[in-house]
Amino acid sequence: MSQTYFITGAQGCIGSWIVKALADRGDAPVVFDRSEDARRLNAIMVPSALERVRFIVGDITDVTAVRSALERSGARRVIHLAGLQVPACKADPVAGAFVNVIGTLNVFESAKSAGVERVVYASSAAVFGGGEIETPVDESVATEPATHYGVFKRTNEGNARVYFLDHGLNSVGLRPLTVYGVNRDAGLTSDPTKAMKAAVLGVPFRIRFSGATDFQYVEDTAAAFLRCADGAPAGAMVFNLHGETVDVERIANVINQNTERELVSFGGPLIPIAPALDDAAIKRVIGDLPSTPLEVGVRETMRRFTELREAGRLDTSDIDSEISAVS
Repeated sequence: MSQTYFITGAQGCIGSWIVKALADRGDAPVVFDRSEDARRLNAIMVPSALERVRFIVGDITDVTAVRSALERSGARRVIHLAGLQVPACKADPVAGAFVNVIGTLNVFESAKSAGVERVVYASSAAVFGGGEIETPVDESVATEPATHYGVFKRTNEGNARVYFLDHGLNSVGLRPLTVYGVNRDAGLTSDPTKAMKAAVLGVPFRIRFSGATDFQYVEDTAAAFLRCADGAPAGAMVFNLHGETVDVERIANVINQNTERELVSFGGPLIPIAPALDDAAIKRVIGDLPSTPLEVGVRETMRRFTELREAGRLDTSDIDSEISAVS
């Protein structure tokens, strides 16, 4: 039987892949987003699948708009992804707090009123500080974020817990780190995906950080959100997501090997987030999750970029400065 899902921020990277997965399996995604720009959905979905998607344009900081949209959707499961990324929160912390914290409170308030079954929301590994920590961190490790974005995400986890204690509203917060794949074109850790796109175009690209990071293919990230939306037990849970902890040097090498050219380089500071996440807790509660090896995920991402390029549909706005520099 088809289920209806209410998804905020679904025009973004992870959201677009969740919408695709829902449509592909015959469910009904209701997209709530401030943007009418469906380019990310168009990049990965066929027109017949897009016909299953309902679009509601609205601002996550407007609780009346969120509540009205959720009630009209009839959805019993909410996936909340709307938010501003690390650079935007650093540039304007007040705006970041309105979107990332107030927006999340608006979703929980609306979900409480609508009597939904569960809210699954995007937290982040940015709740952890310490980019030099080498031991995989689990959910028991103290969270000392080094960015406003991380502080906002930690606040959301606390508010989710209170909504369960006060109102019995079930939730799951998921903490990814460096998600990569088609449509990852914004945020602190988007450079590896931009490098893959640049390599497909034959353009040099420098990844602007170094060291190791927890690297996860976006289709696996989307699958984790859906597994939690469909089958998490009662409570206010928070889980790390883990892909593969790899050094940026290896990522650059794998991209270069796929083009047989040395187009991708790297250098810069460490990401201010623990680079290795322990995902034993989510596997214990939810079960095994898809885990795409680095080489496979990079190859698939570059294959998709190549198809879009050949069809004249590859969006290059995120790397236009690199293209201009060599033209």
